[in-house]
Amino acid sequence: MAQAEVVIDLDAIRANTAHLAERAATRSAATMAVVKADGYGHGAVPAARAALSGGATWLGVATVTEALELRTAGFDAPMLSWLNAPGTDFTAAVAANVDLGVPSIRVLDDVVTAAKAAGRAARVHLKVDTGLGRSGATPADWPDLLTAAAKAQAEGTVEAVGVWSHFACADEPGHPSIAAQIATFQQGLETAEKHGINPQIRHMANSAATLTLPDAYFDLVRPGVSIYGLSPNPQQIRTALRPAMTLRGEVLIAKRVPEGHGVSYGHTYHTRAETTLAVIPLGYADGIPRHASNKAPVLLGGKRRTIAGRVCMDQFVLDVGDDPVSDGDEAILFAPDGPTADDWAEVVGTINYEIVTRIGARVPRRYIGAGA
Repeated sequence: MAQAEVVIDLDAIRANTAHLAERAATRSAATMAVVKADGYGHGAVPAARAALSGGATWLGVATVTEALELRTAGFDAPMLSWLNAPGTDFTAAVAANVDLGVPSIRVLDDVVTAAKAAGRAARVHLKVDTGLGRSGATPADWPDLLTAAAKAQAEGTVEAVGVWSHFACADEPGHPSIAAQIATFQQGLETAEKHGINPQIRHMANSAATLTLPDAYFDLVRPGVSIYGLSPNPQQIRTALRPAMTLRGEVLIAKRVPEGHGVSYGHTYHTRAETTLAVIPLGYADGIPRHASNKAPVLLGGKRRTIAGRVCMDQFVLDVGDDPVSDGDEAILFAPDGPTADDWAEVVGTINYEIVTRIGARVPRRYIGAGA
């Protein structure tokens, strides 16, 4: 085994996707597995393969680069790329039959240019900003985008197959913005119809909405973090999902030190008695938050420990007292059975999405389960 590694359970991704797809199917909605950011750190290609085998029929990514990497890997499932700056060359994506999210007339113009170059109509999903305040046409700008899209569709350069949006607070069940956004989306769909845009696919449900808002399923749901077994809000949204990622490292060296010994940069931690220090070869270059210094939990020798001192670029230290710990012993930073990515997120002051996604490429991935 490597001195540090990420272990990905593909059976968990498959089972999680199946659970979510079954929920979506109760409203006759399809499921898009979001595998952007290298599958939230899990590996886009194996995660996509597991999700499709679990019942997803679409793949979702942010950039056309991510989309084309999946096409090159052999995936021919319907795919949407939705976060591309004005000036992006969409020609290869159009040629590869990648659907494109269009939030503005400027991006629509770029897509039309690409469609002409590719010699085929581009499939687009027009995005309306229903209240998140990020990408997408505002309700005031929406009619102009629809007019431009209808013109391009009449000319044969685009096919407006989708209309979509994204929730701001679906991870807070009952938040007043949820109903307001659904109402704005419905109004946007009515306006689209008046402009001659009749989308086959209407979608706005992220992981949180897929788990809690059947009324927001429309034609397609887009679960992301939940297919990897994490709740979008562990405090308010309890799930039966199974985390797919385990992060582990081997003790690089275990050694006895005296009372009062400073540990790591700045000596922000001093030993309270003679003790054993165990060095784990993972650091912020691998995605371990430096804010985890003196806070984050690690399982070693059957006991839950707390990082002692500052997290360094390549390593951190645990104070294990008089427990029998040796070089090469396994330390679990987070795993399905704990400590968890949720535990890390809580002590660091972030969300579980960031904890798993930030684990860097230097840490090798090992896949288990069917298809590994």
